[in-house]
Parts: sequence; structure tokens; C-alpha cells
Amino acid sequence: MSKFGIVGAVAYAVDFLVSNLCHSHFEMGQFTSKIISTIVAATVAYIGNRNWSFNHRARSGVRREYVLFIILNAIGLGIALGCLGFAKYVLHLEGPLAFNLFGNVLGTGFGTVFRFWAYKRWVFLHPDHPRVAETAAARPARVPEPASH
Repeated sequence: MSKFGIVGAVAYAVDFLVSNLCHSHFEMGQFTSKIISTIVAATVAYIGNRNWSFNHRARSGVRREYVLFIILNAIGLGIALGCLGFAKYVLHLEGPLAFNLFGNVLGTGFGTVFRFWAYKRWVFLHPDHPRVAETAAARPARVPEPASH
């Protein structure tokens, strides 16, 4: 969990910086800024989680893992955008403080809890998971090369 937290902290810093840069410096809308920052941060998180946080978990194929990772991050993004939309359209709060509190603190926080649970359940599988056995059975067995003299 600590490795996931470290990767998450780095991805959060990327998300926070990119969203604020897009919104404040490039004057993009709140939702556009959050979408762009989440895509960048999710890529950082995927690389860190696959190669470090969950490197002890079984591999079920980069294509499968990455597709699921993107789907689950889209749901996490939906959670963050929902929090941002609630602040803007229900509470009528706008400005940098509301953007950061609802989009980057609450939205990203709730999304992170969801993603941690979902990654362990569907993306980075336990070695005993049946899906891992199916993937391993479908792969051709490696035949060792003869030693040359």
C-alpha cells in the first residue's frame, strides 16, 4: 500500500500541477483542465503501478491491463468531474479555491479510493486468480535453447 501511496502522490502532484497550469495559465475551462490533467497523471500512475507498486502481482498482458486501467481511470475521472460539477452547478462555487478543493482534493481523493480497490480487483491480479491461469495456459511454453559449445 505504501508503494501505491508514493506513486499516487507523484501522480497527484502531476494532476494538481497540470490542472492548475491548464486552468490558470492557459485559461482552459475547469472540466477540460481536469480531463487533460487526469490523462497525464493516469499515464504516470500506470507506469509506476505496473513497474513498482504491483510488480509482485501476476501479469495478464499489457493490452488487457491498460484497457482496464483506462476504463477505471475514466470512472475515477467521472468521480472527480462529479465533485467539480456539484460545486459549480449545485453549490454555485467557482474560482481557484473551489476548483482545487472539489476537483483536486475531494474528487481525486474519492477517485483514488475507487482506483486502489479496482486495480487490485481487475487490473493487477493476484497470481492465484483464474484469469492469470487462463492467460498462462494460452501462452506457448518456452523451450530452452540448447547450450552452444
